[in-house]
Order: sequence, then C-alpha cells, then structure tokens
Amino acid sequence: MCGRYASTRKPEDLVRLFHVTDWRTEETLAPNWNVAPTNDVWAVLERTPRDSDDAGEVGRELRPLRWGLVPSWAKDMKIGARMINARVETVHEKPAFRRAFVKRRCLLPADGFYEWQQIKDPATDKTRKQPYFIHPEDHQVMALAGLYEYWRNPEVKHDDDPTAWLMTCTIITTEAVDAAGRVHPRMPLALTPDHYDAWLDPRHQDPDDLRALLDQPAGGHLDARPVSTAVNNVRNNGPELLEEVHQ
Repeated sequence: MCGRYASTRKPEDLVRLFHVTDWRTEETLAPNWNVAPTNDVWAVLERTPRDSDDAGEVGRELRPLRWGLVPSWAKDMKIGARMINARVETVHEKPAFRRAFVKRRCLLPADGFYEWQQIKDPATDKTRKQPYFIHPEDHQVMALAGLYEYWRNPEVKHDDDPTAWLMTCTIITTEAVDAAGRVHPRMPLALTPDHYDAWLDPRHQDPDDLRALLDQPAGGHLDARPVSTAVNNVRNNGPELLEEVHQ
C-alpha cells in the first residue's frame, strides 16, 4: 500500500521533466512533504487539447487531481478515500479501475514515499510503528503509475458549473523491491522514462501491452531511512519530515 508520499517539485520543473505542453499557470499546488489521501496532487496525463476539434490529437497536461479515485458510477465521492491504490495484479479487471486502465492513465510525480514497519522496543518489549522515507538514491523524481477518472456530481445541475465534475486518481502498487522490501511488502510502481509515452497515450488501449509496461518497477536503487513519527499526523508538513532520525 502507498498511503503517504512527498511531492515538492515546482510545476515549472515538472513541465520540463515530463515534456508537458499544456499547463494552466493559475493551477498551482504548494510543495507537500506529507501528501495524504484526498489531497490534491500533481498528475501528468494526455487528452485531446481543450481547443482542438481533432479527437485523434492528444496533448500532455499537468493537472491537480484529487487523490482517491471516484468511479464514474459512484453515488457519492466518499468512496475515493478507499480507492487510493490499485494492485497491479488485478487493476485491469477490477470494476473500479478497468475502464480507466484502458483509457485514462497518468503519472504522479513524487520525491519518495513513506511506509511503516513494526519494530520492537528492547527497553519496553513493546512494538511500535516506525515510519521510513523511501526514495531513489539519486534523488531523481519518481513517476508513479496512476489512473484517473471523471465523476459527475449529481447535486450540481449544470455541466458548465466548475464544481460539476471531479477528477480523481489512484496509484498502482506492486511487490516491494530494494530497500522498500525490507520495510513493507508493497510499494508504488514507478515507470522508467522510456515507458512514459506508451503509458500516457490514451490511443494505446491493449490491456496486455499495457500490463507489460508494468512488469517491473522502475530503477531500483532505493534508499530507506527512518524519519520522525511527526509524519503520522497529516497536519504536519515541512522538509523536516524527511530528516533521518536515530532509532
């Protein structure tokens, strides 16, 4: 499971790193060292440009989406809090995710993610949950494989109302490798740059080909360091959350 991560890159940097062609400069998010479910997060996705009449044309966008996928058929948005992750083993067949897997895929930029490990305190012989921050050793941005979906709010009458539509997302998870595997059995699945284009292209809809892109998590060479339990509280947010602590 991936339930918290850090995303602190400036949108201008993400536009450059992911070759984004469409970003509304008025849409901005503050750096977040403690991203939690239902937060707005940066997502890179491809769609037909807003001003295009060609349905076959796609443009690459940087958009803020709500973390926690709300399926289009959901009666209300509360279900999203339980849909923050999609397992790679079943994402193509689960009713909540299978349509988005074929048509609406995205990348969620991250500095790294948090996981918790049960540790026994020798002084008290009691167990406690120790948070770890897991990130690439080279500190490059992680491109987490995700899906996004549209949800129409039935309480809003007019489609042109800005609150009528909600865009939400989920993170695909896989078996943990490298340092992440020593902390927790699952981890978010990150893609390598050579797979970005195929993953994002909405015209690419063969489930088997798409699943092949997710066979291996990107990169490896992850580092895990113990961090303060302050990260347990979603109200805490700042670079100090990433600092290593002595256990």
